[in-house]
Amino acid sequence: MPVVISTETDTPFSCVRLYRAAQRLLRYCGLKDQELSILLVDDRRIAQINSQWLNRTGPTNVISFPQAGQGLVGDIVISVETARREAAESGTTWAVRLVELLVHGLVHLLGEDHELGEEAARRMRKREQELISYLLTEDIMADLLINVDHIATIRQARGGEEPDPVVAAGIVELAGADGIVVHLREDRRHIQDRDVRILREVVKGRFTLEMAATDEMIGIAGEIQPDIVTLVPEKRQELTTEGGLDVLRLEESVTDAVSRLHGHGIPVSLFVDPEEEQVQAAARTGAECIEIHTGRYADAEDVDSEEQEFQAIARMAGIAVDLGLRVHAGHGLNYRNTSRVAAISEISEFSIGHAIIARAALVGLDQAVREMLRLVKGM
Repeated sequence: MPVVISTETDTPFSCVRLYRAAQRLLRYCGLKDQELSILLVDDRRIAQINSQWLNRTGPTNVISFPQAGQGLVGDIVISVETARREAAESGTTWAVRLVELLVHGLVHLLGEDHELGEEAARRMRKREQELISYLLTEDIMADLLINVDHIATIRQARGGEEPDPVVAAGIVELAGADGIVVHLREDRRHIQDRDVRILREVVKGRFTLEMAATDEMIGIAGEIQPDIVTLVPEKRQELTTEGGLDVLRLEESVTDAVSRLHGHGIPVSLFVDPEEEQVQAAARTGAECIEIHTGRYADAEDVDSEEQEFQAIARMAGIAVDLGLRVHAGHGLNYRNTSRVAAISEISEFSIGHAIIARAALVGLDQAVREMLRLVKGM
């Protein structure tokens, strides 16, 4: 991985933001294929490092160690304790201060040193400002769209009118979600046509319609005009979508569906497994976006399998971006496994449903959404 973060202290949410910022900075500086190591420590530990390697006394905020090896940018050590104090003193947040220290450390690794005189300090400050400005103009936080299908599942279990996914969508957006996702299935097992029509009218953020690439669904999408359509595979007997769309095998028909949706003025995303041949095929269809199926990562039975699936997701996200595709992700993500995937900078949007609705049964929908937002956005 180009960015490796190790921590000797508790920094659960800021690590996500720091990781995403580091990945973007490496890409911006032309170093995306080189490795940067970041170590987060307390004041006692950074004081030890400061004394051992720099012959200086006491803690500091950040130390950089250039590495001459091939493919290595270097190491950055940041004191979380000092970052907290400096954030409080300057009126900023802890997460923002960590990113500022990351930038300072990286600029040192790029060859600048403010201790070499006034001109060197001025040049270093200018470079830091350039990188900070880049991060401010580039969104380093992914969007979170909530799938409300399972609100409709509960309603359909009794055949009544409650709970209403339209009402749920309003609560979700008030809690801060960036939009709503629904899957209108051929068998109408949960979301109904009525839901889709009303949601299109009332959703304030983005409205994503998941659907199979059938004549019926393309016609409905053309009438409803969602902000984007995500084409997914669909089998009547499955409890939930079991895998990605086989774009490679169905490339001709998927390309036709994409073209027809474009004819209605609707952008298209393809739900695919994290496999290079599927991502390449998706790019050839003319779709603007892929949604990486994260189910195999979420369902991994051991640490090694999880790591393998995570690496596949990260690699495919990078390949997709290089092909000009936007990257979304979803399926099986929950409150335990989302943070790590959220740190992949190429992923700009997450679609999460079941875990949030299940959590809402215990703590309420508003709180469940806010808890997931903290994981996705690194707040």
